[in-house]
Amino acid sequence: MDHEILMETEVDGAQPYAGLLRRVIPAVLEAEGVPFPCEVDVLFTDDGGIRQINLEQRGIDAPTDVLSFPMFQLTPGVPPTRDEVEADPGTGLVPLGDMVISLERARAQGEEYGHGPQREVAYLAVHSVLHLLGYDHLDEGPMKAQMRAREEAILARLGLERA
Repeated sequence: MDHEILMETEVDGAQPYAGLLRRVIPAVLEAEGVPFPCEVDVLFTDDGGIRQINLEQRGIDAPTDVLSFPMFQLTPGVPPTRDEVEADPGTGLVPLGDMVISLERARAQGEEYGHGPQREVAYLAVHSVLHLLGYDHLDEGPMKAQMRAREEAILARLGLERA
């Protein structure tokens, strides 16, 4: 399926991750059974940039690794239908939403977890797309477990298991 992944960067060094996300994001949409072409907007930034967005959008004055801004309220684990989403009349694509990734944080976490920045950026993208598709982890129970299981299954399908 022809999904559109629009990428913008506020930092140097994002280019190596563009191809990765053009592979990862459609893989998540396929794994989740999304039956129509979508658009996902990605912004690469640093801790300062994501901190500002986090403050402006969520009232939280702290950096984080990834932020997700879904366009629709969807049910996790249930492929969206045309009744739940609206395609852009100009492109025919469903605008699922936006993700913001701090490459600074991804590099640090990739090193900390011992699997490197490529796998960490892939993980953050999977995590974010699942948020765009309705998954959440507000509790430490079933919702979080469901999301983590999907993340690991999708990363395994991509050959990006934990080190």
